Amino acid sequence: MTIEFTDENFQAEAIDKGGVTLIDFWAPWCGPCRMIGPIVSQLSEEYDGKVTVGKLNVDDNPEVAMRFGIRSIPTVAILKDGELVDKHIGLTSKKVLADKLEAAL
Repeated sequence: MTIEFTDENFQAEAIDKGGVTLIDFWAPWCGPCRMIGPIVSQLSEEYDGKVTVGKLNVDDNPEVAMRFGIRSIPTVAILKDGELVDKHIGLTSKKVLADKLEAAL
């Protein structure tokens, strides 16, 4: 299941929770963001129980976006135990993101 991260729940749901977390930084007006969305949803299902997967709308949640220095979207960030371990900017394939998750696990 994909979580909707916000400025309010991000600390608890992504940082304090521990383990591996994938964050899709996006906005509704962004075409490539809409293209990567289904890939993120598929990864959420495939890694259920192993990885926390969520989306963060950068327009509605500027604090977290600034904290991670998000200047271009889509950006997919991977955290391990609350620390940034990988980041991909722009549209990419499911395989690339799955490989990054496997490396983090």
